[in-house]
Amino acid sequence: MCKKIKKMSIKKINLVTVLGSTATGKTLFATNLASKINGEIISADSRQVYKFMDIGTGKDIDDYKINGNKIPYHLIDIVDAGYSYNVFEYQKDFLTAYNDIITRNKFPMLCGGTGMYIEAVLKGYKLINVPVNGSLRQQLELMSKDELIKIFKQFKTPHNVSDLNSKKRLIRAIEIENYYTKNPDIDTSYPDITPLIFGIKYEREIVKQKITQRLKSRLEEGMIDEVKSLLDKGIPSEQLIYYGLEYKFVTNYLLGSLSYDEMFTKLNIAIHQFSKRQMTWFRRMERNGFKINWINGNLSINEKINEALKIMGFL
Repeated sequence: MCKKIKKMSIKKINLVTVLGSTATGKTLFATNLASKINGEIISADSRQVYKFMDIGTGKDIDDYKINGNKIPYHLIDIVDAGYSYNVFEYQKDFLTAYNDIITRNKFPMLCGGTGMYIEAVLKGYKLINVPVNGSLRQQLELMSKDELIKIFKQFKTPHNVSDLNSKKRLIRAIEIENYYTKNPDIDTSYPDITPLIFGIKYEREIVKQKITQRLKSRLEEGMIDEVKSLLDKGIPSEQLIYYGLEYKFVTNYLLGSLSYDEMFTKLNIAIHQFSKRQMTWFRRMERNGFKINWINGNLSINEKINEALKIMGFL
């Protein structure tokens, strides 16, 4: 059952966010909603930024055509495959796209499943490319996780958006805060984001079925040929493996490390695990104060859109 949700005037919000785990139909929902509110989509997917990585990342460009009209999208196909894009670059590119959209009196919509990218936007911290501090890291490596947490909590206004569950992330977070403390004149201003967040949610078993069926479809649509083409373009296999999931396991299959059946089984399991991690991230966002209006995935697309429009005060 989805939670009861309150109406909200669109005049009070300046960013609609659509999130959910993989294979839940976020893009189709977002584009249909965009067609009703004069919106444009800003992707929040860490792999859709790469050119030529289409099937494996699920760009679903056809979903951006609604009733014969193309819904504009941003931050898809913006860097070459083989590059290592990061959250700092993403936030900078998001702000450029966001300002462009509102300048043209369109409504910005954030859509995707990469929790870190979504939080980088919604938390409103302006990130900078903080350099590595080798001497500080050496000192911090000698400390326990509890000691690192105490140090981190001493900073009054933390700027990072890291998940601090691991020692490695804690050390990086302290490194970032230390840099800000020593460079107080850095511009960390950020536009006031007042988001309305929608989540598409299915029962876990249905998501599992959708993931497996979608994987079969992607393989039939030429995902293996897509990965082979990337290798033929000279992109190192190590870089494709770094991108994870489809690109990792299909690359290993093409290199002869896995049989086809092994590739399918291991990849299917990995995507299921990834989906669970996404939902864990979104539940943590809720615990940290983000209001997510969950929409029942079993509803028809028209019913989903009407539900959203009611929440926004249009119906």
